[in-house]
Amino acid sequence: MTTETVTDVFEEHRPVLMGVAYRMLGRVADAEDVVQEAWLRWSAADRTDVREPRGYLVRVTTRLAIDRLRQVQSRKEAYPGPWLPEPYVTEYGDIVPDTAERAVLADTVSLAVLVVLESLSPLERAVFVLREAFGYPYAEIAAMLDRAEPAVRQLAGRARKHVDERRPRYDVDPVERRELTERFLAAAAGGDLDDLMSLLAPDVRLVADSGGLAKAPVRVIESADKVGRFVYGASRQGIADATFRFMEINGGPALVVLSGGKVDSVFQLDVVDSRIQSIYLVRNPEKLLSLPVDE
Repeated sequence: MTTETVTDVFEEHRPVLMGVAYRMLGRVADAEDVVQEAWLRWSAADRTDVREPRGYLVRVTTRLAIDRLRQVQSRKEAYPGPWLPEPYVTEYGDIVPDTAERAVLADTVSLAVLVVLESLSPLERAVFVLREAFGYPYAEIAAMLDRAEPAVRQLAGRARKHVDERRPRYDVDPVERRELTERFLAAAAGGDLDDLMSLLAPDVRLVADSGGLAKAPVRVIESADKVGRFVYGASRQGIADATFRFMEINGGPALVVLSGGKVDSVFQLDVVDSRIQSIYLVRNPEKLLSLPVDE
């Protein structure tokens, strides 16, 4: 391959590699570091026997992500308050036109699923991501991870069972989620506590991630009364020079709050039976740097 061809091949597969790395790590910066390291290895490798560049690159990226995940796990254990994945823009556009494939990708990158994946071992997480998000056969996953196929099947079964048991079953209709997000914003911004409470499920949960670097609850808030009053009180305090934007983040609609043109926070809602079941709030400024803010 010429230098130009080597670069073109890598760039063709970069979105897939980033998708694998982000689902493994939950941080955009960590995922970008892994993909960059994969590029360095690809550009320096002897590619004579590489028949399937995508498989080769996914294998390298997955192994690098496993190593990085093992390094950062201790960092997460010392994290102040709840930990949420970094918001990740997933506006697939024409890249993923198939509805079924888009739904799978959106589900496996959702905040609810990524939070559950945090409790898997690095190998279980890798197998789950490669199998469930990208549909790799067990034999190929086994080759990528240098494991026997029966062992990979066992890892996959254990990971799937774990995720199914712990993942909340939410509606995934993006239109309904967008509509409820807009109504949530209107009720909160308008200071209408009754309207806000009418949107919440009785057992709604609010999970906030500030990393100790911004004002946010340090524990999960549960019940419609407590969540509603918290959101109402926070909206009454207000944010200086606030503007709002809707974006597709982690496979679904999200509300991005800006203060003076800079991202202040991200809200994302999960919905069950036309009620808000979970509210995820990310305020850690280090996790908001990658979000685009230009009009």
